[in-house]
Amino acid sequence: MESELKTFDSKENEPLQAVHESSSKDDRPLLKSDSNANSPKVSGVEELEELEKKYAAYVRKDVYGTMGRGELPLVEKLLLGFAAVTLVPIRVVVSISILLIYYLICRICTISIAPTRDEEQEDYAHMGGWRRSVVVQCGRFLSRALLFTLGFYWISEANRNTDTAEILTSENEGKEQSEEPERPGAIISNHVSYLDILYHMSSSFPSFVAKRSVAKLPLVGLISKCLGCVYVQRESKASDFKGVSGVVTERVKEAHQNESAPQMMLFPEGTTTNGDYLLPFKTGAFLSKVPILPVILRYPYRRFSPAWDSISGVRHVILLLCQFVNYIEVTRLPVYYPSQEEKDDPKLYAHNVRKLMASEVCSDLQILQ
Repeated sequence: MESELKTFDSKENEPLQAVHESSSKDDRPLLKSDSNANSPKVSGVEELEELEKKYAAYVRKDVYGTMGRGELPLVEKLLLGFAAVTLVPIRVVVSISILLIYYLICRICTISIAPTRDEEQEDYAHMGGWRRSVVVQCGRFLSRALLFTLGFYWISEANRNTDTAEILTSENEGKEQSEEPERPGAIISNHVSYLDILYHMSSSFPSFVAKRSVAKLPLVGLISKCLGCVYVQRESKASDFKGVSGVVTERVKEAHQNESAPQMMLFPEGTTTNGDYLLPFKTGAFLSKVPILPVILRYPYRRFSPAWDSISGVRHVILLLCQFVNYIEVTRLPVYYPSQEEKDDPKLYAHNVRKLMASEVCSDLQILQ
């Protein structure tokens, strides 16, 4: 079994183009069509345009330009200066306070109990009783408070139940659907920004896949253990990644069967994009053969795009703090029940879920344009 989880936190080397019906072309991004890649070589402005088409999934289109280093108009410079003096200090102080408060809550709730240890994994995911209740409820509330502090005052949420269910039935004839609703073992989402994590924490408080170094970070390390994160090392042996993949699969199956177990939150693209594309899905999220819940996140913007694509982390945080209002649009699809054929073929399972998510977002983009 290949190590599908190996690139969960690394950039794709070569973003691809729009989806086609043929599964042999499933390595192309969805949601927006791209021009023919076999165009002749050009130079200057045309060469830049060709590069932007080739790497369209990572191109920033806000007023700050490529990598957030574009030439800004005078009005934008004045707004940045005003926000840097008035808004940013307040947001920094409040954000740090929220982080400290939640760290103290996690510290109190983990006193006198030992974490679950499995090889190089360590977490408090199976903490029970009042401790788990306090950690989850406070985590959800404070995550939403932190989003509010960062300017996400309103979150638009939509549930696509009826229409999507009809699409599923028409496009997947003969698919075995459960008569009774089953709990999804994992939440599957597109990946646009680190802000995705805050939203999902405020919404369902699932467990994530994270770099092993996160567990050692001050404050955040303990919080990630209370979330029940599965840690993966970027530079590691293939056998280690097979072990991580097995841990994720077991956790997904456990969440499907046990209502008290935390769900896994997986980003099968393995990297962040500008939000207009859906990259090929890694199959690690679909090895468990259980139902999953697809969720689509979008970040409409006027000045600065919250997407973390080709911009550095420090610059992104500073510009995000300087933006007065930010927006999130969330679309939840119905629980996706795999057919027997999809259970036997994780690649097919991943392809069909990706195709469904793209069709939903694509219609929204056409309306917004």
